Amino acid sequence: MRLRTLGGRSVGAIGLGAMPLSTEGRPDGARAIATVHAALDAGVTLLDTADSYHLPGAEPGHNERLLARALATYGGDTSDVLVATKGGRGRPADGSWTVTGAPRHLRAAAEASLKRLGVAAIGLYQLHKPDPRVPYEDSLGALRDLADEGTVRLVGVSNTTSDQIRRAHEVLGDRLVSVQNRYSPAVRDSDPELRLCAELGLAFLPWSPLGGISRSSLDGPSALEMPAFPAFHEVARERGVSPQQVCLAWLLTLSPTVIPIPGASRPETIRDSAGAADLELTAEEVERLNASA
Repeated sequence: MRLRTLGGRSVGAIGLGAMPLSTEGRPDGARAIATVHAALDAGVTLLDTADSYHLPGAEPGHNERLLARALATYGGDTSDVLVATKGGRGRPADGSWTVTGAPRHLRAAAEASLKRLGVAAIGLYQLHKPDPRVPYEDSLGALRDLADEGTVRLVGVSNTTSDQIRRAHEVLGDRLVSVQNRYSPAVRDSDPELRLCAELGLAFLPWSPLGGISRSSLDGPSALEMPAFPAFHEVARERGVSPQQVCLAWLLTLSPTVIPIPGASRPETIRDSAGAADLELTAEEVERLNASA
C-alpha cells in the first residue's frame, strides 16, 4: 500500500475506522477480529478508535479492547501500526453522544484508554469534540500535558473549525499532528479545514468518507437507477471496481495530507477500501469526480 505521513511517521494511505465493530449492528467477535486482521493484511497501519465506541450504556472502551485483542492475535508484524484513539465523548443508555472536555476527565479517559490498549504510550490521542462548556484551550492543555508526560505520543483534534485548529496549533505546537473531520462527496463543509491542514502540514483524517456513495449498478439490478454523485459510479463501472473504492481514491487526490478512515464490519469491505490506495485516477477522471461532488 502507498504510504502517507502522519506526525513524522509513515502510515498506509487508507486507514480503518473501527467504530462499526463495536456500536449498533456490530458483527460478532470473530468477524470483528477477522476484519481487523484483513485490514492489516492489506497494508492498513492506521486504526482509529475511541473510548466511546460501544453500545449505549455499556462499558466504555469496547472498541479499544477489541483492537488490542486483534493486534495481540495477529500473526504478522504490528510494529508499524498506529492506533489512534479519542477521548471527550460518552454514550449513555439513551443512545445520545455526550461531550466532556474538562481536563480532569480527559486525563482519566486517556489513562483508561492506555490500559485498555495495553501499550506504553497511546500512539495518537485526539480530542473527540470541543466542549462548549469548557474553554478550548483548557481541553487542549490537558492533551499537551499528557504528551509532555509521555502518556500519549502524538495529539490530534476532531470535529473542529479552522479557528479551533489555529488555536490548537498555538497551544500544542509540534505535538499537534492531525485533524479528524467529517468529509465526503456529500459533506464538504470542511474544505477550509482541509486546506488549512495542508498549509500547516497536519494530516487530515476524513471520517464517514463514503457519505453519499450509495449502491451502484455494479451491485445488481436492485441498485438505484440514478444514484447520488453518478460520476463515482460511472468511473467505477469503467474501471471494474466499486464506487466506494473510487470515492476513497478521489479523496486521496484532494491533498497529500488526506488519510481516509473508512469504517468496515466485514473483511471483504476493508480489503476493497484498502485497494483505493493503489487506484491511480486520471486527471480527466478526477475532473469528472470533482464536478460531480
